[in-house]
Amino acid sequence: MEKIAVLLLNMGGPDSLDAIRPFLYNLFSDHDIVEIPRPIQKPAAFFISLFRAKKTRHYYELMGGKSPQREQTEAQARALQKVLPENFIVKPAMRYWKPFIETAVKESIEEGAKAFVLLPMYPQYSKTTTGSSFNEFERIYKRLGLNLPVVKIHSYHNHPLYIRAMVERIKERVKEPEKYFFLFSAHSLPVKVIERGDPYKDQTEETVRLIMEHFPGVKHALGYQSKVGPVKWLEPETERLLEEVIKAGHKRIVVVPVSFTCEHSETLYELDYQYGNLAKELGVEEYVRIPTLQDHPTYIALLKELVLDAQKGLEGQPLGLAHSQSIA
Repeated sequence: MEKIAVLLLNMGGPDSLDAIRPFLYNLFSDHDIVEIPRPIQKPAAFFISLFRAKKTRHYYELMGGKSPQREQTEAQARALQKVLPENFIVKPAMRYWKPFIETAVKESIEEGAKAFVLLPMYPQYSKTTTGSSFNEFERIYKRLGLNLPVVKIHSYHNHPLYIRAMVERIKERVKEPEKYFFLFSAHSLPVKVIERGDPYKDQTEETVRLIMEHFPGVKHALGYQSKVGPVKWLEPETERLLEEVIKAGHKRIVVVPVSFTCEHSETLYELDYQYGNLAKELGVEEYVRIPTLQDHPTYIALLKELVLDAQKGLEGQPLGLAHSQSIA
């Protein structure tokens, strides 16, 4: 059987304190995520990353000196590799730090891959995350002169196995959910991105609704975190929402990161350290943060199902990126 490369598309994170500035430079150089005028994007990214690296260094020092995202995505890749047929090659493919998408593509070709499945570690689609990784893959594909079938998996925000994995993750930590307020937190986006038709907000809200069907009667809310820059971003902000919920009398809070499948600064620093300390200051009795899915068995079962469905889409598909198939 011909080999099929499965690329686990993720953001990536600095693997040392010295990697913070180049990681941020790569991030702010991406026009899909930060819409700085193209002629000045890279010079602006240089100065922004220089400034933010000093501020951000503290986050990573509290996290042990690096992001765990590479190791956790590698663990996801190993777990998925074990449950797939032998003709699959599973590789982490990071957008802003090592191992980069280009590295994963070249290694896959060297190992004999004759087709690609692009599998995002972002459950909800946005042009700033999954879309950016797709675009980077396409640039590399064209630059390397490849002519192989490609299937793109856009999202799985409402897939029954994804919802089940999230519910199981919550129940592992919360035995009496009716005693808690569930605060879901998702990465924020500029409102203008949503106004242009990006489905991220609608898909995130649908994910929360489907999860809460398993917790009838439990009060909950959805907030957005990690705003950057002066433009209008999605609201309510998680931090402000947390304050309002606690001041309204809720003393047991369950925080559920809903748009992340690996830990990184937004969960380990913002949710755990920053918001966790705020909750204590405001007098909460319990602050329970649900871990990201990582290599949870039900999540890996979902990824396996997505890949095998994608394999069916490869059968008989014409060669070339222009004929690549997309799976919603």
